[in-house]
Amino acid sequence: MSVAAHVTHSNRIFYLFFIYFLEIIAKSSEMQIKFWIYVPNVFNSLKYLQEASTLYCIMKAMNPLFPNGLILINVSFREGNSPDHHQTITYNQLLRNVCRCANALKLLGVKKGDRVAIYLPMIPELVYTMLACARIGAVHSIVFAGFSSESLCERIVDAQCNILVTADGVYRGDKLINLKKIASEAVERCKERFVPKCVVVKHHAFRTNTDASSKLQVGQTTPWDESCDIWWDDLMDGVSDECEPEWMDSEDPLFILYTSGSTGKPKGVLHTVTGYMLYTSLTFKYVFDYHHDDVYWCTADIGWITGHSYITYGPLANGATSVLFEGVPVYPHVGRLWEIIEKYGVSKFYTAPTAIRLLMKYGREPLQRYDLSSLRVLGTVGEPINPEAWLWYYDVVGQQRCPVIDTFWQTETGGHVLTPLPAATPLKPGSATCPFFGVQPAILNEHGEELEGEAEGYLVFRKPWPGIMRGVYGNQERFESTYFRKFPGFYVTGDGCRRDQDGYYWITGRIDDMLNVSGHLLSTAEVEAALTEHPSVAEAAVVSRPHAVKGECLYCFVTLKDHKEFNRTLMEELKRKVREKIGPIATPDFIQNAPGLPKTRSGKIMRRVLRQIAHNEKDLGDLSTLADPKVVDVLFSQRCEAAA
Repeated sequence: MSVAAHVTHSNRIFYLFFIYFLEIIAKSSEMQIKFWIYVPNVFNSLKYLQEASTLYCIMKAMNPLFPNGLILINVSFREGNSPDHHQTITYNQLLRNVCRCANALKLLGVKKGDRVAIYLPMIPELVYTMLACARIGAVHSIVFAGFSSESLCERIVDAQCNILVTADGVYRGDKLINLKKIASEAVERCKERFVPKCVVVKHHAFRTNTDASSKLQVGQTTPWDESCDIWWDDLMDGVSDECEPEWMDSEDPLFILYTSGSTGKPKGVLHTVTGYMLYTSLTFKYVFDYHHDDVYWCTADIGWITGHSYITYGPLANGATSVLFEGVPVYPHVGRLWEIIEKYGVSKFYTAPTAIRLLMKYGREPLQRYDLSSLRVLGTVGEPINPEAWLWYYDVVGQQRCPVIDTFWQTETGGHVLTPLPAATPLKPGSATCPFFGVQPAILNEHGEELEGEAEGYLVFRKPWPGIMRGVYGNQERFESTYFRKFPGFYVTGDGCRRDQDGYYWITGRIDDMLNVSGHLLSTAEVEAALTEHPSVAEAAVVSRPHAVKGECLYCFVTLKDHKEFNRTLMEELKRKVREKIGPIATPDFIQNAPGLPKTRSGKIMRRVLRQIAHNEKDLGDLSTLADPKVVDVLFSQRCEAAA
């Protein structure tokens, strides 16, 4: 193996880790890797370990690491989110179920390179299916089991999936969702082009609860088509639990995951085998400082990239003991997350700022009922975390002894690109701190000029890393125009960023969420952080609104904590808070009471909808991804017509 002589110190460290990883894998009798490294000078022809051969076989590769036995994965899997429903799965059981699923997919005609759509809740069969695809060289395309039938159909058709794996239903809180009905509607839409086979898992909740099962009666409330539908249990019956893994080239596709696009049409982000697997394994190990006696829990859904990288591939590649959670944070009570941490002795906890802010509303009392002394590292993911939420997480949840690892990355990056390392990086509340090994960030101005020292502008990356996306599925033009054309020679994240005097990076929000007020560039995240420092405010979202003089002005939506009143006195206090934190130029023109904010089911705020409310645009387009569409009507009814 040869590595270019002119590499940075961080690159040298990264390649040492890489060599260590390969040495571990090489101990497995089932993995023989021939490789060479090709580092491209341009992003649009990315290759990593080109012409290398490998096979995806986590179970065998883990044996040298754990000679004393297989590690347990603790799976919290429940009916109606009840704490009474749970199971424990060993790596050996996982391997057997993955192999059975892989053989079953082969019986349906799935072969290397075929695409398989997965529309499942957070149940073990979701993990079995995605790993089965990887084992036989098929490409999985997981669709979050909260999307509409239209969204599911769009993704099935774009990826040309011939198989769909779904479930009969699922409980979210106390709400029953008929997933099979949604899936059937999607398949019906697909029939104009092709008819995918539909494999249906009978959810554990409906195996044991006859009342719930009756609500999903096949042929009555749940459609069934004998020509394309098949029960998971029937398909698995009698199938062997041994399946030889498929040899793969390093750059063979591993999965497609769809993410929102500025045009409204989702982009199929394509990741490949070796680079992605290596990068998620390394980032998991070092960012969470994972050790074999840890219990790790990420609260994300596998339908999003966080679940791919840091529930499935990264943890499993390290032989981790982890928790798979199907429920919601406040059901059946507001202490649900803390209860699980105590129950399993969770030591590494990874969640979203949205969840943290939600739980902040209930104060310290729910946490005080549970023993959280097992916690060692806290992580955040999904969006920039405001300093107030960061401090609450550190002080109240971590009891001032657990570092808060604020990670920045994207579906496209595959894994963490800006992140502190526990006990190694001095922390600053709200900052993603420094780049991971081998990652080279830069900040550019509007003209593409690189800014040195303290600066604010566009966050880009100079060089690729193993986990970066390889393309937009079926659309190379969109791949190049979205990520590379604006600033040739750089990967463009689409995010604004500030670098402080210590070289720390602060994500300031999406570039389209940046505000240009009287020629001054303001970030929505900065204004939102100032608003949420007020003791009455639980959450805030800021968008722009046209202004005759300033060009744009600030329109702010604020959600108050329980029992707080929205009035003119509060609005003046909030304006003063923003002026004090940022300056007079950032004073909001509009502040609206928002009992709720329009969010996707994963918890992300749909700022497009907020901008349209601020502009009084009634044609909002597709709202199928909203968790609660009724929020939009409430916000329109309380919309500000004059400056607050």
